[in-house]
Amino acid sequence: MTYLDHAASSPLLPEVAEAMAAVQFAVGNPSSLHSSGRRRRALLEDARESIAADLGASPIEVVFTSGGTEGDNLAVLGGQAARVARDSAREAVVVSATEHPAVLAVSKKLPEVRVASVDDSGALNLDELDRLLDERVAVASVMWVNNETGVIQPIDEVVARGQAVGAWVHTDAVQAVGHLPVAFGASGLDLLSFTAHKLGGPVGIGALLVRREVAPIALGFGGSQERELRPGTSNATLAVGLAAAVRGAVGRLEAETVRLSGLRARLVDGVVGLVSGASVNGGVTSPNIVNVYVPGVRAGDVMMLLDAAGVECSTGSACHAGVPQPSDVLLAMGRTPQEASGALRFSFGAQSTEADVDRLLAALPDAVSRAQAAF
Repeated sequence: MTYLDHAASSPLLPEVAEAMAAVQFAVGNPSSLHSSGRRRRALLEDARESIAADLGASPIEVVFTSGGTEGDNLAVLGGQAARVARDSAREAVVVSATEHPAVLAVSKKLPEVRVASVDDSGALNLDELDRLLDERVAVASVMWVNNETGVIQPIDEVVARGQAVGAWVHTDAVQAVGHLPVAFGASGLDLLSFTAHKLGGPVGIGALLVRREVAPIALGFGGSQERELRPGTSNATLAVGLAAAVRGAVGRLEAETVRLSGLRARLVDGVVGLVSGASVNGGVTSPNIVNVYVPGVRAGDVMMLLDAAGVECSTGSACHAGVPQPSDVLLAMGRTPQEASGALRFSFGAQSTEADVDRLLAALPDAVSRAQAAF
C-alpha cells in the first residue's frame, strides 16, 4: 500500500509510540497532590516545556487541546467572546475565504464575519484585508498553510495589519508546524493552533499557543486546567506523544524540506507529463502537499481507482470525506465547479519515499483513462 494522504493523518512514528509506551501505564491524575499525581504532573509539564522550546513559546503559553478543531474553535469563538466582554463594539471576526471548516463554520455563529478573498493562486488579498480590518474586529484568523492546496499565507503581513487595529491574530498552523519554521514569540501572533496526528503523533491531542497576555473565554465548564481555558483531566501520555512528535518534526525540518521538495517536484513533473491538461493548484506552497487538477474526471472516481491499485490519496480535506461536492477552497480560488471537482490531493510525511511517487505515477494513467471514460 502506498500512502500519500499525510495531510489527513500521518502514521504514528516509532519514537513517538516508544515515548508514550514508557509512561502510559503510570497511575495518577496530574491534578492530584500525592506522589503519583505529582509524577503525572511532571510528565505533563515536561511535555509543555519541550513544545514551548521547539516552537519559540513560553511554557505558560502552551494550552493542550484535543486537536486542531478544538484549538480553532477556542481561538475564534473564545477570542471573540473575550473581546466583546471588554468592548461590546469589538464583535467582528475576519477570516480568509480558504479557511478550514473549524474556522469558517464557527465564525458563522458570530454576529459579524468579514471574509477576505484570495487570488487564483490561493494567496490572500492583502488590500482587501486592509479594508476589512478596523477597530471593531475582535479576531482575525488566517490559516498559515492551506490543508488542501498547501498554499502558504504571509502571516507576518496579517499580524502587522491585525496589530495596527488592535485585533487578536490567530492562525490555524496544523499544516505549518513541522513543515515551516515556527517561532511563536517572535511572530507577533496571539493564538496558534496545531495537532499531533499530522506530525506522526497520536490522534486526540493538539495545542493552542496563547500569548500570555491574551485570555480567550473557555467554551467548556469544569476545572481550572490549562489556564482555565480547557477544563477536564489532562492526558499526560498524549502530551508526551505530542511533545515527541513536535521535537522530531522540528529536528528534521531542514532536511525534510529538501527531501519533500524533491518528492513534490518528482510527482508534479510526472503527473503533468503523463496526464494531458493536468495542472497544479496553488502558487507558493509547502513541500508536503500537492493539489493537482485532472481534466474530464470526477476526482472521487480517480481516487477510488487509485485506491484499488494500492495508492491512497484524497480529493481534498478529509473533513469533507464522503460528501461529493466541489472543493470550497478551489471555488474560492476562482475555479469552476467542474475544475474544483476534478482535483486530487497528494501529501507527504516522514515515511514517504521516491518509490511511493513512482508507484503513483505507474498507476495514474490507467486510473485517469478509466475515470475519463466514465465521466
